[in-house]
Amino acid sequence: MLGYKGYIMTIGSNRELIILFVGDLVALAAAFWLALAVRAVDIPSLGSLAVYATPLVPLSLLWVFTFFIAGLYEKHALMFEKKLPGTILNAQIANSIIAVIFFYLFTPYLGVAPKTILVLYLVISTVLIVLWRMLGPALFGIKRQEHAILIGAGEEMHMLKNEVNTNRRYNLNFVSSVDLAQIEGIDFKAEIIDRIYSEKITSVVIDLRNEKAESILPALYNLIFSGVRFHDMHKVYEEVFERIPLSLVRYNWFLENISSSSHLGYDMLKRMMDVVVGSILGMVSLPLYPFAALAIMLDDRGKVFIFQDRMGKNNAVIKIVKFRSMARSVEGEMVVTRVGRFLRASRIDELPQLWNVVKGDLSLVGPRPEIPELVRVYEREIPYYNVRHLVTPGLSGWGQIKDYDVPRGTADVDKTRTKLSYDLYYIKNRSFVLDLIIALKTIKTILSRSGR
Repeated sequence: MLGYKGYIMTIGSNRELIILFVGDLVALAAAFWLALAVRAVDIPSLGSLAVYATPLVPLSLLWVFTFFIAGLYEKHALMFEKKLPGTILNAQIANSIIAVIFFYLFTPYLGVAPKTILVLYLVISTVLIVLWRMLGPALFGIKRQEHAILIGAGEEMHMLKNEVNTNRRYNLNFVSSVDLAQIEGIDFKAEIIDRIYSEKITSVVIDLRNEKAESILPALYNLIFSGVRFHDMHKVYEEVFERIPLSLVRYNWFLENISSSSHLGYDMLKRMMDVVVGSILGMVSLPLYPFAALAIMLDDRGKVFIFQDRMGKNNAVIKIVKFRSMARSVEGEMVVTRVGRFLRASRIDELPQLWNVVKGDLSLVGPRPEIPELVRVYEREIPYYNVRHLVTPGLSGWGQIKDYDVPRGTADVDKTRTKLSYDLYYIKNRSFVLDLIIALKTIKTILSRSGR
């Protein structure tokens, strides 16, 4: 099947490949010079450059080979930039392992083991290569928009076309679209195939899961011999909006992309980070507890902490603890208190949940846990909703940093359906890089909301 990953998307010209390759080499050379300068706190001499060049030049060539394996010289590296920093970081992690093995094996023959220089070189080269890949292609004219045709149906197709065609950060421009719901009334060869050749269209984004796409696949098949690339509309939608289009997925998508089996290495390290970071943050935040407790008691003389049931991993009910931020009004309704507004805006009300993280009921990062009563509503109204319970819920999640209009306290099926699309994106793509992005954006959100 032709798809976003199944079809090899190599760079369209040798010029583009050469510019990317030379730019990476220049970034590595600059990082080498800067690493020596930082280490010596002086301009490196020719002698020191020569000494350290002997081991670092061949190592750098190995690193470039890693970049090739990571896909940094393929067409999608120019088409979608959002995953570039993560791809480069993963490549550099692999390069770190290569460096350790390289110096362990060859240090006796090289006569030098520049441990500090190597660490500086890794950090500086990562920063420079990310900057080069984000800014360099536009500077040298290799980041240009490709003419493409979009073939699909429904609201998601129109959302995708509008987003891509109104935002120049994407290297695609949909010059035409085909609605598969109306495919019977279209002369496909005259209106689409001939246009692809006449306008030199290089990419076709198509919903291959749509049953009506089957009838046009024979006509599209011959285009691969003319260098036309095919991309799965689901994958492109996911890249652009960073969420899963729920109305486009079926059971086969979940069987292919979502698994209840654990990512053993990632899960172990994630749990270790939860315990270490949760314990440190919990201890550091303890001095705030007396002030929060005093403010709550002076405000309405009520209890300081509340314990709430939430749905945890594998549909197990967990009990989380928070500073109380609400009270019952004269009319009998639950309202946010004056102190509670500040506690919520600053996220201080959630500090006691750090002990839930240490205990293992929560993680620092993951889908936010929902009230069991609301879960039962959403499981009836939203297909696949319970998939989000395959992983440990978190203090902050992808849905919280991407979709700020999230439902709170009462059932809202439409908003929760949108939030689920972000949760599924996280479950499918979860990694340390994505967890770090969520953590940093959460900190940014907290800081930007302080004082509101």
